[in-house]
Amino acid sequence: MLRRTKIVATLGPASESPQVLDKLIEAGVDVVRLNFSHDKHEVHKRRAEEVRERAKALGCEVGVLVDLQGPKIRIGKFKNGPIELVEGTQFILDAELPLDAGDSTRVGVTYKALPDDVSRGDTLLLDDGRIELLVDKVSDRAVHCQVVVGGPLSNNKGINRKGGGLSAKALTDKDREDIKAAAAIRADYVAISFPRGAEDVNEARALLRAAGGHGCIVAKIERAEAVANIESIIEASDVIMVARGDLAVEIGDAAVPPIQKRLIRLARAGNKVVITATQMMESMIENAIPTRAEVSDVANAVIDGTDAVMLSAETAAGKYPVAAVSAMDRVCRVAEQELEPMRSRHRMEHTFGRVDEAIAMATMYTANHLGVKAIAALTESGSTALWMSRISSGVPIYALTSHVETRRKVTLYRGVYPVAFEITTSDHATVNHEAIDEMRRRGTVRDGDLVIITKGDLTGVMGGTNAMKIAVVK
Repeated sequence: MLRRTKIVATLGPASESPQVLDKLIEAGVDVVRLNFSHDKHEVHKRRAEEVRERAKALGCEVGVLVDLQGPKIRIGKFKNGPIELVEGTQFILDAELPLDAGDSTRVGVTYKALPDDVSRGDTLLLDDGRIELLVDKVSDRAVHCQVVVGGPLSNNKGINRKGGGLSAKALTDKDREDIKAAAAIRADYVAISFPRGAEDVNEARALLRAAGGHGCIVAKIERAEAVANIESIIEASDVIMVARGDLAVEIGDAAVPPIQKRLIRLARAGNKVVITATQMMESMIENAIPTRAEVSDVANAVIDGTDAVMLSAETAAGKYPVAAVSAMDRVCRVAEQELEPMRSRHRMEHTFGRVDEAIAMATMYTANHLGVKAIAALTESGSTALWMSRISSGVPIYALTSHVETRRKVTLYRGVYPVAFEITTSDHATVNHEAIDEMRRRGTVRDGDLVIITKGDLTGVMGGTNAMKIAVVK
């Protein structure tokens, strides 16, 4: 049985060799993530080329997602090594202190506007919430705090304001240069860190297009403001990522599970793609098997309808990158097999603004109620396949296209599988037979099975799907 939920795996020192890449792809990786918070452009370019080369050798497509670093809101370094903060003592975040001059009483910050964004009574969270500081006063570009929750503190740890509100722009000068690099390596997806609203998404898209890139834009939901503006962000983006690390620090860890479910539901309702990320199998950085809690976490995201689940340090720097992908693959398959719904009321109360969307909805309604074995969507841009994948179904959707960019894009769509397919004739009957033959070669259908084929009267035209045909395999 095909796995419908897609797996995103981050590349790094543990996973960049051709041998490991082959094993990762064979284990089920659909999209690789290149984390631009680390390494130079040349390294990421080499990794992208290697992934595509290995995928081609293995006869499949693997998408490439570039993840931008975003604003670095961090403390500086301690000149004598890590310190220990004690509850009830005072500690200062000093915007004018050199970044390498921290000590047991104060430390510099990379975000020089921090004193402008906070005031007495605010709570600041350091090191993913492990350290909690209460702001007593702001004076002379220094934020004077009382330690509420202490503990060890080392160099370059992140700073969050509880409830959000730090005004740092989503796109930094580094991000702007990184977007150009993403365009140069033909990234299929570019993820923006810490967007606050639709304007950040629109700016990133404009910069990517100006650089010659054609990838889709992923909005990482990790700020409290992003949750408040989620409808406009979803509308502006192609994909959202539920980035649960910083989000949990800003809104509180207990608030994340219901927010995650809401974000998945809203993204699918808006015909957009959604990735669930952060600590999904964190223990596998060091251990060969996941915890039972991690298994439940992945399974619940699958049951809720996420398009993809993501691995970060597990595959980038962990001891068992291939085992992590295999474990995630196994959990996704079982969750889908047991609980994948076969009926949907998605957009049943809506009217459609486009013919191709109407064809996609009619196709899925028919497939779910007629016992169709497979769907062959002849597509230029992949839009028809995306709309189809928003409907809960166990019917596989094959995106048949001659465009490699489209094939790589659909690697992230739940239940959609890319197929290289050249239309060499204008005869519709011949095209239908060739499409069915392609699925027969893949072992998907056999004689007597029902298949739905969607296509346009004119090949090579974006958004031209206007026909649905039900065929019997003979």
